Formats: sequence, structure tokens, C-alpha cells
Amino acid sequence: MGLEGPFAAHTREAVEQYQWKKTDYEGFANEVANLLEKALSTRQITYASIQKRAKEIESFRKKVSKRSGGIPYQPKYANPLEDIEDLAGIRIITYFLKTVEEIDKVIYELFDVKEKQNKGEVLEQAEQFGYQSVHYIVSIAPEKLKILEMPRYTGLKAEIQVRTILQHAWAEIEHDIQYKSLETIPNTIHRRFSALAGLLEIADREFQAIQDDDKQIRVQARQSVEENKLEDVEITADAVKAYLDKLLGPDARVVEGSYDLTASMLHQMGFKDFRGIDECIARYVHRDLSSIAWRAKQGQVMRFETLLLAALGENFILRHPRKNESGFKEKYSQALSRLKQAGIEVGKCKPVD
Repeated sequence: MGLEGPFAAHTREAVEQYQWKKTDYEGFANEVANLLEKALSTRQITYASIQKRAKEIESFRKKVSKRSGGIPYQPKYANPLEDIEDLAGIRIITYFLKTVEEIDKVIYELFDVKEKQNKGEVLEQAEQFGYQSVHYIVSIAPEKLKILEMPRYTGLKAEIQVRTILQHAWAEIEHDIQYKSLETIPNTIHRRFSALAGLLEIADREFQAIQDDDKQIRVQARQSVEENKLEDVEITADAVKAYLDKLLGPDARVVEGSYDLTASMLHQMGFKDFRGIDECIARYVHRDLSSIAWRAKQGQVMRFETLLLAALGENFILRHPRKNESGFKEKYSQALSRLKQAGIEVGKCKPVD
């Protein structure tokens, strides 16, 4: 008991202290997460999730009971509530690698960063397997805590982890991986781990490249629409919005999903690019058609559909994705009939098969 006694007492006292303070760390983790959520929302930085927690009592007990590497019966953490820096923990999971960099800037703006560590670099140098993740130890400056009316969190620190979804997937299964060192892992298992680690890294980079290319395609499509180079523009939701904003004027009431549906409808009508669409509806004036067909003012997307209804005639109804919905055919057939009665020439544009 002799040497074990002081060590056991140290652990017990530390656990008792933490039990009294745990609610403070829970509150601090919530406040840090709230500050991050607001900042990321303001900057329009998209992320998958933000998780927060205070370390569980049993987890704290295991950590505080660790012995010093140099002196067997000396605790690793002499002052556990000060020395253990992840009692409040926040994890931000992102979709893309660049978002990790964007969040880095936000963290430095919001908090006093005591320490930053890229776990991937550390593991690579130590020739160990593990997840790629960036960890920060942060606190909130006392003067800022006063402004935020949170003085009880003075002196508290939190650990913030930032990783992608694929990095998080590795971290979640790492507990089941028994081999961490290259010296102890069997060659066959090592090869498989290496291949998997490479695949995850390639996938993360490829997702980022896809996002970058997608942004560039969107920018180029909008520019081509503005320059009337419509044969260069693929029919996508974003391109539909750019085209309709220019043709009919912007309409803030239209939800983004409407442009997806319109793009799908245009493909089913047989259109390949916006040059074909533009030539198909060129003879019509959208305001006149809308008033005649519907006897009421219509929004951007409906005015565009009315142009197509006039240009394609019955084929618009027959090819429309909603053609089997109750009331659709009757509603649009009546609108088409009104256009004909008004002397509007309809059905002159033939779909491309």
C-alpha cells in the first residue's frame, strides 16, 4: 500500500474536484461551440457537424491515474484540472480539406490559442498510424468573458479538433485497430493499412478538387450566360438560375430546389444546351404569355415554363416530369388553349430526341 497510497489519494481527490467542476466544463464547451457556430454561419463556412462535451468522470479517472514516465509512483498530472487540457472538448467535422484551413482562421480570431498541433504530421514523424486531425488548446481572454457575461469560465481551457468526414471515419474505427507502430505490425497488415491510408488521403484531395472544379464551372457558366455564349453552357441548376435571372430578371422568392427541377425538366424536354432553349422561345414575350395563359402575374420559373409551353405546345405537357400528377395535364392544357384562343402561334419548336 505504502507507495500506492499517495497515488490513489491523488486520483480520488482529483476526481472529487472534477465532479464539482464538471458542469462548468460542460457550460464552457457549449459556449465555445456556440461562438464557433455563430462565426462559421456569419462567414458562410459550411461544415458537417459540431460536437461538444465535457470529459466523462470515468475517462477523467483513467487519465488522472496515469503515472509519470520517469518516476513510477509519481502522477503524470500533478495538478489535473490545470494540466489536463481537454476537459472541455469541441470537434468540428468538415466536408472538405480547405474548410479546415478556413476554420483555422476563425479559431485564431475568436480565441487565445495556447497550442496547435497537426496530429497527422506528428504521427507521420513517429511512423504511426492514426487519423489526420488538427487540435487546438484555447481559452477566452478574461476581458472578452466579461463582455460575454461569462466570468465563471475564466482560466478554463478547451480542446478544439478539426477534421474532415473521412478523417473522422478513420478516428471512429481506430479504437478497433490493434497495431499502431510500424515495428510491431505484420507486413501483410501493414500493406493494407498503407493502402487504406493512401486511399483516404486521395479521396479527401479528390473531393476538394471536385469542389474547386465545380465552383470554377459555375463561375464560367454565369460568365458565358452574360456573354451570350449559350452553346458553351451545360444545363445545370446553377446555370438555369443564371439564365433565368438574365432573361426574366431575378426572383428572390424562388427556392434553390426549383432550379434543380427546372434543369431536370429541360433535359427531359430534349434540350442539350441553352442555345437551343434560347432559340426555341425567342419569338415570345414572357409577360404577355403569362397574363394570357394564367390570367395572373406569375413568378420567374412559371413564366419560363409558359414560354416553353407556347414553344413546344402539347409536347411540353407530354414530356414534363409531372405529366402523371393529378390535375397537371388539365391545368396546362387549359393554359395552352388560352394561348391558342389569343392567336398565339404555339408548338413551333420541336424537341430534340
